Amino acid sequence: MTTTEDLEVACPRCGATSTMRFYGPCSACRGELRATLGNEGRLAEAVDYEPKMNVTPNAVALKD
Repeated sequence: MTTTEDLEVACPRCGATSTMRFYGPCSACRGELRATLGNEGRLAEAVDYEPKMNVTPNAVALKD
């Protein structure tokens, strides 16, 4: 059963009671966490696959 009602819960971070839809930090704590810990997203470059040097080829493939 799903409900869309707001719940009155205690903030796990500061302990203040507030009305929220989901359990988690209150809006004041969320704002503080975003300001202190949040950062912009960045793009990561994909690294090409390079096989290990200790891998040996199959003996059947080397057979002439």
